[in-house]
Amino acid sequence: MSSQLLTKPWPYLALIIAHLIWGANFVVAKITLQEFPPMSLAFLRFALASLLLAPFFIAETKKIKIDKKDLPKLLIIGILIITLNIAFFFEGIKRTTAINASMLTLSIPMLSVLLGWWILKEKVFIFNLLGIAVGLLGALIIVGIPQLFTGGISSQIMTGNILIILASFSWVIGAIVSKKILKDYSFLIITAIAFLVGTVTFAIPAGIEYFQNPDWISEVTILGLLGLTFMTLLSSISAYFLFEWGLSKTSVTTADLFQYIEPFVATTLAVIVLGERISTSFVIGGVLITIGAFLGTLAKEAHHKIHKAHRL
Repeated sequence: MSSQLLTKPWPYLALIIAHLIWGANFVVAKITLQEFPPMSLAFLRFALASLLLAPFFIAETKKIKIDKKDLPKLLIIGILIITLNIAFFFEGIKRTTAINASMLTLSIPMLSVLLGWWILKEKVFIFNLLGIAVGLLGALIIVGIPQLFTGGISSQIMTGNILIILASFSWVIGAIVSKKILKDYSFLIITAIAFLVGTVTFAIPAGIEYFQNPDWISEVTILGLLGLTFMTLLSSISAYFLFEWGLSKTSVTTADLFQYIEPFVATTLAVIVLGERISTSFVIGGVLITIGAFLGTLAKEAHHKIHKAHRL
């Protein structure tokens, strides 16, 4: 990979930029949620993203026709990877730190390997299972299970950590459901439909938030609008296309090596911008998750096909 990085750097640069954007998204989301109600932010984000993707989606459907019998499965995928995933993520990151959230999402590839082995009967090596065990131990430490017995963690942060794990879990289930349908439809079609499902399903809770507090719109500042723009144009659209283009020019394994950039970016920005602190338990848990994610997914490629979770 090192020689190709020097001779053909653009795909690798695209992958790096995509993961830099997704790493920053943890902090941007936390800041933006200070001005937007969570379901309203989700609705606006995916409504705008759906409008932007519409021309590409229409062009793609002229080449690939959608079979009506596949619509229920496509709708379920959208509910899992957008509606539930984003709802859990937004409610979670409101309560926990961006540092914790960024590290806990590294459990996604490990969960996908574990559930792929259990549900899809995919081949898994012994060192994959050992890595997953190590990684999940790290996740338990970051979630705060050990500190629960000593009173060293607030219930709000623990709730937030658990919601982040649930967000990851809903994404993995969605990815498993989408595994077979990916043979018939492109990433663009599945993503565009998922965005539309998110728009529709978030519309009612967003409306409820408005009737409960109609004044929130007048309190949104330029900073909040910039956050919404970042999540829509950069995290949902630009990073997605950069990642997919970089993936098409390299390999799944190579592309996902760069995912470890995200916790580093999120942690750095969270410390500088949000003033969050790095705890000893986070360091221990983070090291275990990183080792576990690497060993747990080593020599496994299929589970990486769709696992961008809330980043979309």
